[in-house]
Order: sequence, then C-alpha cells, then structure tokens
Amino acid sequence: MRYDLLVVGAGPYGLSIASHAAAAGLNLRVFGRPMASWRDHMPAGMFLKSEPWASNLSDPAGRWRLDAYCTERGLTARHAHPIPVEDFASYGLWFARNAVPEVDERMIARVSSGPEGFSAVAEDGEVLHARTVALAVGVMPFIEVPSALRGLHPTLVTHSSHHSDLGPFQGKDVTVIGGGQAALETAALLAEQGTRVRVLARAERLRWNDVPPPWERPWWQSLRSPHSGLGPGWRNWFYSERPGLFRRLPEANRTRIAATALGPAGAWWVRERVERGVDLLPGHEVTAAAAVPGGLRLELADLSGGRRTMETEHVIAATGFKAHRDRLGLLSTELRGAMTALPDGSPVLDRGFESTYPGLFLAGLVTASGFGPAMRFVHGATFTASTLVQGVRRRLRTAPVRGSVPGPAGASRGGRPAPVRG
Repeated sequence: MRYDLLVVGAGPYGLSIASHAAAAGLNLRVFGRPMASWRDHMPAGMFLKSEPWASNLSDPAGRWRLDAYCTERGLTARHAHPIPVEDFASYGLWFARNAVPEVDERMIARVSSGPEGFSAVAEDGEVLHARTVALAVGVMPFIEVPSALRGLHPTLVTHSSHHSDLGPFQGKDVTVIGGGQAALETAALLAEQGTRVRVLARAERLRWNDVPPPWERPWWQSLRSPHSGLGPGWRNWFYSERPGLFRRLPEANRTRIAATALGPAGAWWVRERVERGVDLLPGHEVTAAAAVPGGLRLELADLSGGRRTMETEHVIAATGFKAHRDRLGLLSTELRGAMTALPDGSPVLDRGFESTYPGLFLAGLVTASGFGPAMRFVHGATFTASTLVQGVRRRLRTAPVRGSVPGPAGASRGGRPAPVRG
C-alpha cells in the first residue's frame, strides 16, 4: 500500500491537517500520540495563554471547535477566561476521535526518500510508503537551552518542557531562566507548592500582557485596535489572520519579525501570582555554571557588566525553542541536506508549505519564518491545514505515481472509510 499522505505528528497541527486531508479524499495515515506535548510536557495547573476562541483545531466544516467541546462538557469557554491545559488536551483528544481518521499512536523513527515518494519506519520496524509526507512534529525537537547550561546532568538542569509534574521540587531551591509565559507560570506554580524559586531574565524588566479589551465594544474601538488570534491591534491582526500575505514580505523582514514579534511576556492573569511569591532578577544572564555539592553554582552578569555568583539546587531553562532544519532528526541525512534553509536555519517553504524537497511538507513552529508568528500558536493550525492540504493535492496532480489508488473521502488506515463519530 502506498498512501497519498503520511502525517507525522498528532498535535493541533497534525490533527487539523489530517481532518482536512481526509475530507479531501486523500488516502492517508496519521502517526503520533495525540496531544502528546500538552499531556506529557506541561504540569498540571497551567493555562492556555491564547484566548479560547483563538484555540480551535481545524476541521473543514468547523464542527469540532473548542466552544462546542466546552458546551458538551459543561465547561467555560469565554473571552478573557483562560482554559486549563488539561481541558485543552482533552479537547484535542475529543477532536481526534470525531474529526480525524484513526490515529496510529506509534512514533515514526525515520523518514527517507523511497521509490516514487517516501519510506517511513515506525518504532516497531514496520515500513510504510507514501507519495507525500507532512511533518507536524511540534516543538519538542527544537528545545533550546543556554550554552552555559548545556552538558550538565538532568538532575541539575532541565528544560521547562521536560516537566509534567513539578511536585519533586517541593521544598527545594529552584532557579527558572527566562522571561516568557513558560518561565513565569512555571515559577508561579513552583512558589505555590512551597518551592523557593527565583526568575532570571536577560531583559531589563519583565513584560506583561494587558487584560484584553471586552469582546463587545464600540465600533470605533474595534476599528482602532481589532481583536485577533494573537492579541489586539492591527499588526497582530496581520500576523494572525493573513499568513499568506506575510509570506510575501521580503525574506529579511519575515525572519526578523518571526524572531522578535510577540516577544517574551507573561499573561495578565499570572502577574499577581508571580510578584507575590517569586524572587525576580531581571537584567541578568548566566555566563557559566558548574556542579557543586547539593546543586550547582551559577555565574551571572548584569546589564552593566557586573558579576556575581549564586547557588541553587536546580535550574529550569524556560528558554524556548529554535526551529532549525538540522534538528529534524527523524529525517534522513539525505532529506535534511536536500532542503534549502533560510539564514535562521528554518526550511524554505513554498505557498503550500512544501519544502524544496518535492512532496515533503512542514507545519507548526518550523514554518514561522515563512508564514509568521501565528505558526507558533494553535491559531495558526487553521490556515496551515487548509493551505497545506491544497499543496499536497497540487503535488499529487503534478507528480502522479503509477499504481497509487486514492482512497475514498475520509479514508483511514488501509484505505477504509473513517467512521463519523459524534
């Protein structure tokens, strides 16, 4: 069996792509543990920073939205009321059951070029063949830790995405590095469970997002600063609602905006919790770190060049992700090398999310330098899913493969029609 499309990844982007591909009649397979990053790499008590109305996974009919899930379960999905991460993960599983062909929860270990397309090896050794592949691998391959902390043992240094449970740090001394939402909310949760915690951030001062304006307001206020999936304002609206136009900007502008727009900031609803229980050290950077009895010693530099040292039992680096082509380790060396990269290391993509290797499509964070900051958020999944599937269909039309028989609409594994589950 040679599939039209193999979707690797079952987070918001992968599930949305699969829903659109099935509706388009493509014969596809979907691999990955649904919503794994949200279920396994975020501690209990966290909330989704995006507004509920900007956090929908995407099906062509718009039937399986977050608000529909919340209504069914008796949950609240209102503007300016953050959604718990656990509820959002459960929503993604509900979406997968209802809007997506059967998901194979095995991981794909390797994707390489194959006869008339691609070969993919599952974790148990099964080999699958497909004419096109869509990588929606999320953020975990792109974890970024400051150079001064690399190489230290995981008992001393971890990334914020390594934790689904902060309980082991209760009663300990922990230093969180970073000035964004992940750092600040992690620090708040640590403080609230009895951990001695401080936040180190390079910026001179921490930034906090404002309380969003009311959903219903005078027309002139909406005109001056429209709502968007990335926050109020025309600039955010452009990034959020017009990724296709963003792609037409000069390459240097796109790369700069992707790296700097919507920079590190905490949500308005976590500010009081942080300021109440967390020591804040803005304007500091770790220049060196070394293991010592009971933890590690950090050497710090401040903005004026001053130096100091401090000791802590553990460091959590909430320092984000770097979407680089060379970190796509499940791709064969041949495939990685055949993809042209932008100056920041992310792959060059065409208007349909296809890389310079024909038939290999990408989605999510790794596409932000091409399509804008929305690709760093769930909100970008809607544009990505419909546009990428159109790109796949164009590729299949322009490069037909002998012996490939498209499956029926909603085809699942083995070409069987996927049931409609309500």
